[in-house]
Amino acid sequence: MTFSPKEHTLSNTGHLAEQLKQHFGFSDFKEGQAEAVEHSLDGRDVVIVMPTGSGKSLCFQLASMLLDGVTLVISPLIALMKDQVDGLAELGLPATFINSSLTGTEMRERLQGMSNGKYKLVYVAPERFRMTSFMDALRAIPISLVAIDEAHCISQWGHDFRPDYLHLRSVLKTLSIPRIMALTATATPEVRADIVKQLGLGEGERGAPEILVHGFERPNLHLAVSQTASHKQKVSRIQSIIKKYSTGIVYCATRKQTERVHSLLRPTSPDCDFYHAGLSDDERKIAQDKFMNGETSVVVATNAFGMGVDRADLRFVIHWDIPGSIESYYQEIGRAGRDGKPSRCELLFNYADVRTQEFFIEGSNPAPQDVEAVWKVVKRACSHGPVTQTMAEWHQNISGVKSEMQVRTIMGILERAGLINREIESGQRTYTVDLAHDADIQNLTAQYPYLKEKRKADERKLAGVIRYASHRGCRHAYILNYFGEEHVPNRCEACDHCGGGSQRDTREPTEGEWETLQKILSCTVRMQGRFGRRKIVQVLRGSQDATLVERGLDQLPTFGLLKEFDDNYISAVINELIRERCLKVADGEYPVIGITERGQEVMRRRADVALEWPEPTGKKKKKKRKKTEAPDIGPGDAGLVSGLREWRRQRAQKDGVPAFVVMHDTALQAIAAAEPGSRDALLEVHGMGPARVEKYGEEILRVLSKGTKTT
Repeated sequence: MTFSPKEHTLSNTGHLAEQLKQHFGFSDFKEGQAEAVEHSLDGRDVVIVMPTGSGKSLCFQLASMLLDGVTLVISPLIALMKDQVDGLAELGLPATFINSSLTGTEMRERLQGMSNGKYKLVYVAPERFRMTSFMDALRAIPISLVAIDEAHCISQWGHDFRPDYLHLRSVLKTLSIPRIMALTATATPEVRADIVKQLGLGEGERGAPEILVHGFERPNLHLAVSQTASHKQKVSRIQSIIKKYSTGIVYCATRKQTERVHSLLRPTSPDCDFYHAGLSDDERKIAQDKFMNGETSVVVATNAFGMGVDRADLRFVIHWDIPGSIESYYQEIGRAGRDGKPSRCELLFNYADVRTQEFFIEGSNPAPQDVEAVWKVVKRACSHGPVTQTMAEWHQNISGVKSEMQVRTIMGILERAGLINREIESGQRTYTVDLAHDADIQNLTAQYPYLKEKRKADERKLAGVIRYASHRGCRHAYILNYFGEEHVPNRCEACDHCGGGSQRDTREPTEGEWETLQKILSCTVRMQGRFGRRKIVQVLRGSQDATLVERGLDQLPTFGLLKEFDDNYISAVINELIRERCLKVADGEYPVIGITERGQEVMRRRADVALEWPEPTGKKKKKKRKKTEAPDIGPGDAGLVSGLREWRRQRAQKDGVPAFVVMHDTALQAIAAAEPGSRDALLEVHGMGPARVEKYGEEILRVLSKGTKTT
């Protein structure tokens, strides 16, 4: 039986359950699925936000079986279409796909099948709508529903904005689509509102869309961040995770890094493969098929891999590089644990990696002068007619523009401004570019305020991920609050802060490390909370960056005080000071760093601190310090050490802290060997500073006065 919108009412939920069983073999709907299908069958537009693995696809798949006409599914990744269509074919459902992998004959046959009712569900890539012949064919086909998967791609504020999605609003209007279903797993309230705006939902005769948000919580994912000072540490960490969890994805930010990490892991993980958009269609398909079939257990990939990957036993997702936003991070880790079983999601954090994302921000947010430089070249090149080229070829002909990524972004801006038209060439990664007949340069200058605002938004998103990496509280709560969830508990059982996870190897600073801490904290004070981490590091390293001179930062007394260390080391220590609440990161538009009251006390050595100390790395590596050796103690001192340890145990229990936070064994042994009889004498003992003597001095002297020395 097929429902028409007029026949269906929300009272037909029971019958929907029968259709669910008949078509998909499921006995029950997951949360939100039935409601989404009902609204669509009633002729309503729907925006659906559900976490990865919650069954978003079924919403449009079931609706397509119950509606007259064809359902078009707009999906951004061609490589996944065949897998999804094959899965539907196994269920006996009439589905197909149309993309550049088809021959002309195959394309015509499938379009004909859509016309005569052979297919109910058809997957299409968004760039296909640029082709005039395809649009002409669609006008003769009865389309009852358009489902837009990964709908955040249409939002200018989304984490994965794609210019090809910009055409959808005019396409939907041109084809007079009766109902629209937009679906995404990660969208903040701002992005949800922009999806509605960009698709024109609720405008004209279209009623306001139903917005269905069904939680972002994934309690089976164990969230963790590991501070890693070197590639060697990252590889070691990944190897240990692979050994324990077996199956998963390692995400890298660039194609080059993907291949490099794959080569580093391959000796210990021979079934490891890699995937990125620079591979050919066949190479990507082979890599994905091998992973989905279980022939490989680990894939090192860029974010081109993952959308629609539905391997239930995926037990880990590791990020070698920091992602550009919480949205992209949560979407990518959401591919783990889709069967509901515990899975590990770990970010290997090194502040130096942030530069890669800053490069991406630069490439996707060009300056007005770069936009105009590209426009001049395109206008001149296309003055005698359309030009067909790859983006790499365009980049070669444009001087002054830094990267191919910038050229690609600017082409999208020119198209959005109505200055050019682009049509993708079937089966190729090239566009035919033509000048628009009614081009108005004013439309281009009108884009500049938007570009400025978008850059700020992208920088805020990156700052949000950096804050997540150094966050001391519940990681699940941080993410849920980011997405605007209400009534979020401040503790979970599945992150490295709340639910155990790996124990942090913290210790008190050596005398040399105390000096490092004081220099970092003093530099932060002198920079008056007006600058971020990078500028603090540059000042301490004595960088010759021109902006330091312009702002007079090279005149600070702390300039160059840590020039023997590299950026990674200083950044890692700063991150630890943030963890220990000695430094704070502002919540505003820019992540500037300031000192806290606790930081002031630590700077003056009036308070103790224990950090997870990074290993100095880089060309200017400082000589490795020898560990402080415990003083020689004779057998007669053992009783004093035992008494001091018992005091430490009781004091730690009273304060609710680990014993080492009160005092390390080396300090206890030094006290036992020296047997100080006064506070002044206690100050001379190695490892005892004014803060410790002030806090524990009288108690220690009482322990010593009991004469617990053995004979």
